[in-house]
Amino acid sequence: MKILFISDVYFPRINGVSTSIETFRHEIEGLGHTVHLIAPDYGMPSDNESNILRIPSRIVPFDPEDRLMSYGAVMAHLPRLRAERYDIIHIQTPFVAHYLGVKLSMLLGIPCVETYHTFFEEYLYHYVPLVPKNLMRKVAKRFSRHQGNSLDGMVVPSHPMLHVLKRYGVTTHIEVIPTGIEPESFVEGDRAAFRTKHGIAQERPVLLFVGRVAFEKNIGFLLSVLHRVREHIPDVLFVIAGEGPAQKNLRHDVGEMGLQDSVMFMGYLDRHRELNGCYSAADLFIFASRTETQGLVLLEAMAQGTPVVSTAELGTRDVLQEGLGVLIASEELDDFSGKVVHLLSDVNARRSLGEAGRDYAHTWSATKQAGRMMEFYQRCIGNS
Repeated sequence: MKILFISDVYFPRINGVSTSIETFRHEIEGLGHTVHLIAPDYGMPSDNESNILRIPSRIVPFDPEDRLMSYGAVMAHLPRLRAERYDIIHIQTPFVAHYLGVKLSMLLGIPCVETYHTFFEEYLYHYVPLVPKNLMRKVAKRFSRHQGNSLDGMVVPSHPMLHVLKRYGVTTHIEVIPTGIEPESFVEGDRAAFRTKHGIAQERPVLLFVGRVAFEKNIGFLLSVLHRVREHIPDVLFVIAGEGPAQKNLRHDVGEMGLQDSVMFMGYLDRHRELNGCYSAADLFIFASRTETQGLVLLEAMAQGTPVVSTAELGTRDVLQEGLGVLIASEELDDFSGKVVHLLSDVNARRSLGEAGRDYAHTWSATKQAGRMMEFYQRCIGNS
């Protein structure tokens, strides 16, 4: 089968969507199929540019990390795309990529599906602050319903996200297919070397967040947790690995809370060279996002044997099972910080939870999820 992915984001832009696309491309090709990708040109290549059509793009004013692809530049490639004789189009993001995918589906006479990676109801209002929150939520719901019902099928990473879309009024057939964990996530990172490289004392207690430093990730709450944990464990360090639009605000909050010596903003890490070491170097991974459609970083942390303390909201409810690598906490300071202090104070509890998490992460095979995706494609093609 020959599949055309279309996305408004991809590496070198680092986020969960880019990771999901890379994982599915790799695994689907490993099953003997061909995957091409249309993605923005960021002015620099990713590690692997094979079968990628880079499209001229411009910066998005309210989100300078991202790019807006030129619709016309893609359509100029129509003869080339027609000659490829694709079997199906898989849209990965709901902006220019969505409208391109739907148009190309019509012109090429092939079905079009889309993965709903982002919970826009709890996302958009962070980036359009002058518009009332409730209005933006209504806009996001209508936007998602309209787009979803223009497709031949949809994929969501979790059952809670499926229920959300059904509540919006999406009637298109939807299947739950999460992004799996690739074998390289289980290659043991070098804890000592990572700490030495970044000037972190070997015995210092370390909390970790990995991901986009964005408002919807609720990192501000994690800073409040850190402030409370410091009352019991004064030398604790919170490493934030990632970049994003909330970083300036968070740095200000760190200063206001007097946490300058307890927080390290590390920026993006190369997932193939440094990320496993980062997970391994942490004593605990902490997470409190309210908008996650899956939470792949939780499984990546578990794959390194790093125990997790996290809330279980939306998509993370599908991923997290109490005691299997995680203590589930409420978004309440006493509960969350109490679980963090307990684990930081008990090396045996951390070790036991981490070992259970590593075993659990093995059940989320990327190859298995790619096989399920191919079955989904076949059903969509058969129904078109």
